[in-house]
Amino acid sequence: MAITTEQIKALREATGAGILDCRKALEQSDGDIKKAMDFLREKGLATVAKRADRVASEGMLELYSHGDGRVGVMVEVNCETDFVARSKAFRTFAHEVALQIAAGAPRFIREEDIPADVLEQERQKALKLASDEGKPANVVDRIVEGRLQKFKDETVLLRQTYIRDDELTIQKLLMQNIAFIGENIIIRRFTRWELGQGLAEE
Repeated sequence: MAITTEQIKALREATGAGILDCRKALEQSDGDIKKAMDFLREKGLATVAKRADRVASEGMLELYSHGDGRVGVMVEVNCETDFVARSKAFRTFAHEVALQIAAGAPRFIREEDIPADVLEQERQKALKLASDEGKPANVVDRIVEGRLQKFKDETVLLRQTYIRDDELTIQKLLMQNIAFIGENIIIRRFTRWELGQGLAEE
């Protein structure tokens, strides 16, 4: 079937993918926009690694307020082009990241962002706990490692389980969106505020 300019435009606006990619996806899916989006997603997953080194300096700041203003989030998500930054798919992803930060309260974006002293502190806590519980010496290392992994899963944004799908981590969601949109995407930084946060320490 003949693919119309309107179909290509609609798919491009939804995904931010290039014109030729949109045309090919529509041709492969007989003009069905939903199937074309799935095609772009699958095609993109194979080339995600190649995109990782591309400069991502466009994007947006997503602001989100939750629970009648009890939690506020600001997150910067970057992509390669202004066109993609304005696309619905990219903006939806940035919003989902903000929701995740509000709900999951991560402290770091990546595992490598955790300061060495914080990891050491967690290691010592886990060691003390294992010792207090009277665990045998031959299993202590395994228990400590397990608790450190759990700490990372809870505090590192990219390792957290996605609030809308417990089959996905935020890392996998990010990879899917890079594949689908066709550009490198980086979660650059975030701040999360909670009403009354820090008052107990003052």
